[in-house]
Amino acid sequence: MPKTQVVLYQKANGSVPLLDWLDKLPKRAQVKCLARIERLAEEGHALRRPEADYLRNEIYELRIGLQGIHYRILYFFHGRVAAVLSYGVNKERRVPPKQIDTAVRRMNEFQANPEAHTFKDQQP
Repeated sequence: MPKTQVVLYQKANGSVPLLDWLDKLPKRAQVKCLARIERLAEEGHALRRPEADYLRNEIYELRIGLQGIHYRILYFFHGRVAAVLSYGVNKERRVPPKQIDTAVRRMNEFQANPEAHTFKDQQP
């Protein structure tokens, strides 16, 4: 099975929410998040719990835990070969519905204009 292309969502102003979030995490958490992103690239749609899970409205989460903190990277698929990483959150119980709504909005923006919302310097 071919690897899944992983792309980062970019806002209209050029900022990349996932990179902004990752930069604020402790180094060990960053390493674990990057490893989970690599697993998504390897497994794509086949990635399941405990590493990933479906939330709703075509939004999925990468699941990362470290020292009692639950990190989540929200993403969606663009066709069969690309996964678009929307942004990351720290959660206590479940990802708040408002944050899923933000991911859905970003998915719709991306699908309307993938070129404008794809971060070009792909080095997560």
